Amino acid sequence: MDLFDFSQEQRGTKKPLAERMRPTNLGEFVGQKHLVGEGSLLARAIRADQLGSCIFYGPAGCGKTSLASVVANCSNAEFEKLNAVSSGVTDAKMVIEKARENRKLYGKRTYLMLDECHRWNKAQSDSVLAAIEDGTIVFIGCTTENPYAQMTRAIVSRCRVFELLPLDKQDIVWGLERALQSPKGLLDLGVVCTDGVLAHFAFCANGDLRKAYNALELAALTTASNTQGQIVIDMQTAVQSVGKDAISIDETMYYDMLSAFCKSIRGSDPDAALFWAFRLLQSGCDPLILFRRLIVHCSEDVGLADSQALVIATNALLSFERIGMPEGRIILAHAIIYVAQTQKSNSVIEAIDKVSEDANSSQVQVPFYLRDKHYPSVLDDGTKYRYPPMCEDGAKTQQYLPDAFVHKKYFEMKYTKR
Repeated sequence: MDLFDFSQEQRGTKKPLAERMRPTNLGEFVGQKHLVGEGSLLARAIRADQLGSCIFYGPAGCGKTSLASVVANCSNAEFEKLNAVSSGVTDAKMVIEKARENRKLYGKRTYLMLDECHRWNKAQSDSVLAAIEDGTIVFIGCTTENPYAQMTRAIVSRCRVFELLPLDKQDIVWGLERALQSPKGLLDLGVVCTDGVLAHFAFCANGDLRKAYNALELAALTTASNTQGQIVIDMQTAVQSVGKDAISIDETMYYDMLSAFCKSIRGSDPDAALFWAFRLLQSGCDPLILFRRLIVHCSEDVGLADSQALVIATNALLSFERIGMPEGRIILAHAIIYVAQTQKSNSVIEAIDKVSEDANSSQVQVPFYLRDKHYPSVLDDGTKYRYPPMCEDGAKTQQYLPDAFVHKKYFEMKYTKR
C-alpha cells in the first residue's frame, strides 16, 4: 500500500452526509412519485432490470444521480460512471471496449452513467451512438439542463427522457428524518432536532435535498453534546447553518407576502412590489421564485398591452443567473419596476379560459381545405385553400375555425386603465 494512501476512515473523516445517504433501492429513494411511484413504468423497468437508455433531467439535488445509483444496485449488469466535465472520447471508448468484452465473455450488459451529460460536444456524443444502438452499453445521462435544447439530437432521440421535479418540503423532511435514524447517517452522533428545525432546513433547501443534508450535517458537527450525550439542534443553530431567517416557522406569512407581491404587480404599484420583494429576499426567499412569478405576470396581467415586458423580465432572469447576488438585486428591481408600472391587459388569459373548454370538444372537424393534402379524403368537398399573400381581399380570406365554433370569439383586446 502507498505510504500516503489512507482511507477516509483512517484519516478520521467521512464522506459527506449526502453521499452516505444515497439510496440503494427504490424504497429509500426520496420523492419523484410521478416517476417511481408504485406501478409506474420506470419503477417496473428498474425492478425488472430492463431499463433502456434514458436521460434524467431536473434541478440540482432532486435525485438524478441517486436514481442512477438505484439502477446500479438493482441491476445484475456492470455499471460504469463518467463525468462529462472531466471525461472525453478516450474514456468512452475504454468503457465501450470493456462492455463488449463483458457481453462476449459473460453475457452481461453494461450501464454507462454520464453525469452532467449536456457538457459533451457532438464528437464526444457521437462516440457512444453505435454502442447504444447495438446494445453494447445502456446509456444513462444526468443533467440539470434541458436535454432537448442542450444535447445533441442523436443522443436524445435514442433515449427516454425522464424529468425530475424539485422535491416537496415533505419529501425533504422525510429524507432528513431518515438521515437522523440511519447508521449511515447521524445515528451515532445522537442528534435531536427541536420542533420546526427540519421543516426550516427543508424550506431553505428550495427542493434541493443535498443542500438540506449539508445544512443538517454542518449543524450537527458544530454543536457540542449536552450532559445526556445528545447533540440538540435548535432553531437558532438551524438559522445559522443555512444563513436564512426562519420564516418557514410561519409559512402563512411567507405565502401572504408572496401574494402581496403578485397583487402589487397586478395593481401597478411599483413601490409596494419592491417592498414585498425585498422583504421576501431578506427573509430568505429564493430570488428565482420572484423572477418566475414576474415572468408569469408579464403574460397573465401585462400581456399584449406591453409585450416588451416579457422580454425584459426574461432577460433580467438570464442576467441574474450570470451575475448573481448582490448585484443581481439591481436587475431584479429594474424588472419589477418596469412590469409593475406598465399598462396591463388580461386578454391572453381570458382567451385561454374561453378556448379551453371548446378545444376539448369532440365536435372538432378540420375543414377539408385546411387539411394536409398529402392524405386525400373521399369526402373532400372540393373547396380550395386560398393562399393569403396571393389574395387581393386581405389575409383572412377563409373560415379557419371548425364549423361548430365558427361564431365564437375567444380573443378580445382589452386594456386596464392605470
